[in-house]
Amino acid sequence: MAGRIEQTLIFVKPTAVRRGLVGEILGRLERSGLQIEALRMLRLARPQAEQHYAEHRGKPFFEELITYVTSGPIVACVAAGDGAVSRARELCGATDPAAAASRTIRREFGTDICRNAIHASDSPESARREIERFFPVEPAAPVLP
Repeated sequence: MAGRIEQTLIFVKPTAVRRGLVGEILGRLERSGLQIEALRMLRLARPQAEQHYAEHRGKPFFEELITYVTSGPIVACVAAGDGAVSRARELCGATDPAAAASRTIRREFGTDICRNAIHASDSPESARREIERFFPVEPAAPVLP
């Protein structure tokens, strides 16, 4: 039986962008059967990063994470497919690259738990919130006479 078609938010973190890994990482998502529905490069401002990682506020690594994720551009995308959230998380691997399974994105491209190459939504509910944050719906352009 096919899984549920859903969307998830994924972003390639600054170190992976600087290392030229965007194409490889997005290619892995596509080769797994996920479809890229939206894509943009941006640099997170501190308030955006703090909002995105709000559940980690007060934890020892929060400041390092915010400083890192705002240190350079990220490439964010909406990926869709059967069970997109769980499939993307499986492709990413464990948050700590040292603990991630072999052949996962974080194991191969992450350098440490903070600089782990990629973010992927952890639930369909988080995905909806995160997609709205990174890809807000813009009003339609006016029709010219």
